[in-house]
Amino acid sequence: MPLSDKDKSYLWDIAQACKEILEFIEGVSYHQFCETKMIRYAVERQLIVIGEAANHLSNEFKNSEPDTPWEKVIGMRNIIAHEYGEILEERIWITAKDHIKPLLDKIQKYL
Repeated sequence: MPLSDKDKSYLWDIAQACKEILEFIEGVSYHQFCETKMIRYAVERQLIVIGEAANHLSNEFKNSEPDTPWEKVIGMRNIIAHEYGEILEERIWITAKDHIKPLLDKIQKYL
């Protein structure tokens, strides 16, 4: 499937944000993540970027990658952006540790 320039641009944004998250958490333990606001907030910010970019991808592209949980990606952005109570650190950590690298691997084939 040929990608539109718009989709390529959003995928590039997602890839960059994924790379930054992986850089931020490299060598960081869960305890350090919880104790270091700067790292936690940086990861949260990049998750917002990923969710926002995913929200703007065309339905055609998202449908071509049905194994990627686009609704959850976008939902995470919405939780972080609009949850004014406490955001669960463990949920953010698990997302960063377990789901960002596979997402990056999937979208890099399009860039």
